[in-house]
Amino acid sequence: MTTELRIAGAAYLAWLACGLCDFIAHWRTDLPHTSGFAESATHLVQLALLGVAVVIVLGFEPGQGSAMLLLLLVLAHAVVGYVDTRIAFAAPRVVSPFEQHVHSVLDMAPVVALGWYAASTWPAAVEGGWALQARRPMPSAAAWFAVLAPAMALCVVPALFESRAAWRARATAARR
Repeated sequence: MTTELRIAGAAYLAWLACGLCDFIAHWRTDLPHTSGFAESATHLVQLALLGVAVVIVLGFEPGQGSAMLLLLLVLAHAVVGYVDTRIAFAAPRVVSPFEQHVHSVLDMAPVVALGWYAASTWPAAVEGGWALQARRPMPSAAAWFAVLAPAMALCVVPALFESRAAWRARATAARR
């Protein structure tokens, strides 16, 4: 494994750890009963956007088409992040300085990752054209697992628990 790949892997794990810290901050401020399902839904959308981006990076050759898709996904993530922040600040939920700092990492990590991807694949991306082409060879199942399993454990599962709790709190409030 190259040094560049080790650095990218460590940065990816740090990014995912910040995602977990964000969900812990949400739990500590009782997101299900304050900003509720509306904010939690934005987290699911952001995770889906970046999940698609990860699949594009793993499954497709670098090219202009994949780079443009990644750029659009990163921009969409930023827009949804803005909506997320608006919802949180409009609710009676306290967004601590720690959570704000974690958000700064979560907001910038996709931009930095896109920049790293573009810089590290530049010659191939320019020559790759606009068509999406599956990677040849495709990364091994172990590589897919190494990338996706930490994301599932540190971000997707906590997001689903948060959304479930927010949905239940919403249903309970509606019955009152």
